Amino acid sequence: MQAQQLLNQLRFPELDEVRQYLRSLSTHTLVGVGAFAALTTYWYTTRPKALKPPCDLKMQSVEVPGGEYARRSALMDSDKHMTHLYNDAKTMYEFFLRGARVSSEYNGPCLGARQPSQSYEWLSYSEVAEKAENLGSALLHRGHTKTKDQFIGIFAQNRPEWTIAELACYTFSLVAVPLYDTLGTEAIAYVIDKANISSILCDVPEKARLVLECFSGREHRVRTIILMEPFEDELVAKGKDCGIDILSLSQVEAIGKAHHHQPVPPSPEDMAVVCFTSGTTGNPKGAMLTHGNVASNCSAFIKVIEDHLILDHHDVHISYLPLAHMFERVVEGVILVHGGRIGFFQGDIRLLMDDLTTLRPTVFPVVPRLLNRMFDKIYGQANTSLKRWVLDFAFKRKEAELLSGIIRRDSIWDKLIFRKVQASLGGRVRLMITGAAPVSATVLTFLRAALGCQLYEGYGQTECTAGCTMTVPGDWTAGHVGAPLPCNSVKLVDVAEMNYLAANGEGEVCVKGANVFLGYLKDPEKTEETIDANGWVHTGDIGKWLPNGTLRIVDRKKHIFKLAQGEYIAPEKIENIYTRSDAVAQVFVHGDSLQACLVAIIVPDPDFLPGWAKKRGLEGSYGDLCNNMDVKKAILEDILKLGKDSGLKSFEQVKDITLFTEMFSIQNGLLTPTLKAKRAELRNYFREQIDKLYSKIKM
Repeated sequence: MQAQQLLNQLRFPELDEVRQYLRSLSTHTLVGVGAFAALTTYWYTTRPKALKPPCDLKMQSVEVPGGEYARRSALMDSDKHMTHLYNDAKTMYEFFLRGARVSSEYNGPCLGARQPSQSYEWLSYSEVAEKAENLGSALLHRGHTKTKDQFIGIFAQNRPEWTIAELACYTFSLVAVPLYDTLGTEAIAYVIDKANISSILCDVPEKARLVLECFSGREHRVRTIILMEPFEDELVAKGKDCGIDILSLSQVEAIGKAHHHQPVPPSPEDMAVVCFTSGTTGNPKGAMLTHGNVASNCSAFIKVIEDHLILDHHDVHISYLPLAHMFERVVEGVILVHGGRIGFFQGDIRLLMDDLTTLRPTVFPVVPRLLNRMFDKIYGQANTSLKRWVLDFAFKRKEAELLSGIIRRDSIWDKLIFRKVQASLGGRVRLMITGAAPVSATVLTFLRAALGCQLYEGYGQTECTAGCTMTVPGDWTAGHVGAPLPCNSVKLVDVAEMNYLAANGEGEVCVKGANVFLGYLKDPEKTEETIDANGWVHTGDIGKWLPNGTLRIVDRKKHIFKLAQGEYIAPEKIENIYTRSDAVAQVFVHGDSLQACLVAIIVPDPDFLPGWAKKRGLEGSYGDLCNNMDVKKAILEDILKLGKDSGLKSFEQVKDITLFTEMFSIQNGLLTPTLKAKRAELRNYFREQIDKLYSKIKM
């Protein structure tokens, strides 16, 4: 009895109230509460620990003494620029040799390709090395040496033979010169003449014909075209008429095998590649890059991610971004030095998703356009308010984990919502990097969460090999391009006419370091315009240092112009703001010193426009909507609001727009191969529409 009284005294009245409350709940409610408790318990028990960032995320770069406001990576212990990470990999030839050593004792798979509906077939590291030595030996047999006739043209789509040709050059200290058909016939002829190229490797007969057409009826130095695919006798005869030998790659490899030469390894100071940048105006410029340049850029990238992601011979990269540009080649270098595999797409971007699901890559470099398409497709499938709510809810849960430093693809939200999009990339991607153009913060953050892999954003240009800044592991915020890479320093210099001052943490982005190029081939004038007396490359981009030591690209110096009343306009800054509108895919802002205001050509987003317009009571096909004046008015109002919210001054806002249904592209000549706007071509292409807009404004 006394014991029962004691227990009654120890009872907590609050617990009795809870018991009574629970008894009052319906069975459905209790089941729901139980399910929620189970989900919460599952979430906490399966939630991995956040990875520790490699540096203090509040200070990712450090100011370098000297009074120039230059900054370096906080990952380095000194102001010295990083030249290499592995002592046995200081040139791109050594990169391959190291990869071969760590790749299952030389016999691991290296380069792979596939035929339609087939599996990938692989060449081992030893097979690739043998083919490269045979090809390189044949080039030496035909008179090429390190000191004489050293430039070798490569005119092909991404495929194993491309990388084998490049390795052949590296093996014998020759220099690869990539060509690409989007340059146009005149530019291709210019590049071949500029570099005095006498031997060119082509993938298909059509490209060989293009080269022959470049030099039909005029003097040239081309002696040999080596074809990767079969060709007809007619092409051989046509080559003979031009004084050019047309040979198959297998023939050339046989010649090299019969006249084998020992490798002539390059030094870090030797030139590795001349990468001709297409530019937005004028002739292409040939950026001369050394083995040390490329090796330092690859090594710096590895250094940034090494504590969070260790690459090895199990990693698989899908190669589809043009090998004629340095971004793709740096990624391939990162894979090869670790003995990983490179699988090439079939050559048709429309089949890329099939290649991804077949190859199942772990490393997937991307460009913003592809990220935008992925984002649009995911949200396009959420075509009801309920589906959109569920998608947004799942994203918010994943975003919360992301911002706390957790990246994974095994959460309940991955299994319920994001599994399909992850599977569409093969289901194994653990590393992605984007560059070449700006990507919106909304798209970047969403895909980081949805894909559940480490997705980095970089910034750079060919003149600093590929990248000069990159986001660091653990900083999954968007709206900046990260801190300087360990291989270089970055400083901002005054652009007084645009009111950007280095003292305020703003100015033109300048880069100096182990990854900075030698200059432009046979073009000292352009070289002096780009590299100053102290070795700094002036990029023409306007940057701003953020409080955490990361860089934000805010403007472009090269494309500024004055309006009639004297105000300076930077159109790319305005375009970047306007493309944040869901309805807008591409924008071209125009103005000049004879006009008092700006106008724009806008390409509405074909995936988003119908849904966006429907919310505003406007319906119809994509073409109908683009011709609808109410749609035009709604888009104009939306972009002007975005401009105002982003702090654009009144004279920086457009006065009128025209809607255009065809995307600006490389094919229609309005974008460069690196997807930058060709402003002069855009201006000429839309001259009639621009004049019409201004005539209406004057009325």
